[in-house]
Amino acid sequence: MEYRTNRKTGDRISVIGLGTSYICEASEKEAVEALLLAHENGINYADLATAGAKTFAYYGTAFAGLRKEMYYQLHFGADYETGEYGWTTELEQVKRQVDRMFADLKTDYADYGFIHCLDGASDWQAYQDNGVLEYLLEMKKQGVVRHIGLSTHTPELAHRVLDTGIVEQLMFSINPGYDYRHGEYANGSTDERMRLYRRCESEGIGISVMKPFSGGQLLDARTSPFGKALTRYQCIQYALDRPGVLTVLPGIRGTEDVKALLGFFEASKEERDYEILGTFTPQDAVGNCVYCNHCHPCPSGLQIGLINKYYDLAAAGDAMVADHYEKLKKHASDCNGCGHCDERCPFRVRQSERMQKVAEYFGK
Repeated sequence: MEYRTNRKTGDRISVIGLGTSYICEASEKEAVEALLLAHENGINYADLATAGAKTFAYYGTAFAGLRKEMYYQLHFGADYETGEYGWTTELEQVKRQVDRMFADLKTDYADYGFIHCLDGASDWQAYQDNGVLEYLLEMKKQGVVRHIGLSTHTPELAHRVLDTGIVEQLMFSINPGYDYRHGEYANGSTDERMRLYRRCESEGIGISVMKPFSGGQLLDARTSPFGKALTRYQCIQYALDRPGVLTVLPGIRGTEDVKALLGFFEASKEERDYEILGTFTPQDAVGNCVYCNHCHPCPSGLQIGLINKYYDLAAAGDAMVADHYEKLKKHASDCNGCGHCDERCPFRVRQSERMQKVAEYFGK
């Protein structure tokens, strides 16, 4: 297993976590076996915005004795009154649902208490006006919630809530379809979405990724917006390469799904490679470095993707990045202009020209 650390909380989180989605449809035996298999292989993070209420009892059975070894995202606004997922900003209903979740999970705290699934200004206003935000913050003050998170599909709304300074983890839908304006939750332009990711990286706010496969649409050529299927591993690697991302949370239904996800760590570089995206990205994505490192190896030994990432983050206001750039063995000024990277970039970035720009910015 690989891990990344949330700089705001210090939590060391597995790069693949658990999306609960439809595990509620499995039998208790199958669900518990799947969850324990994930834990045994180092997965330590789970999102609990599930399709059905049975999921909470399954987690309670699997992890009651292992609670301190798992991080839970618990959503203040998810409503399971009917036994199936619903959404609410009514304070008393939120309180009842949170109490029920804690009871079924057999826990007395949430690692991350999430402002749940806000996509518009009116949602955010209702969350505040109805007292749900105040309740969540009070739960944090009491130690019942350890950290505050936000779940949204909308960059504009994400920025508005991040401006409050209370958010330590963002749950956001990241996949090639949404980033390139294809799909139900493809909110914001390619540039707007990337600015959000860079902001999170700059401010140390971790991103947990929902919908990495676009609800499975990207995995089937018949439903993929690109007309070609991507693999799970290509989608996971794509999400992990976005700035700010800590963990990707694919939904699981049972042990076979968990085994398939764990195969990511045994997959070759070629199996994770999403270079194919460069053949069908929209015009506004062409010329933008996505840090995929397909331009490597550089004859001059430059870490081109990392240099680009540091430059973009510095331009976004991350004051710490200049020191990271300084510590690189090779800098943009070491580029000899051979054009090898320009020929290899699937997104048609003129990397040799960009290295000149980066060198001017950092002074080396």
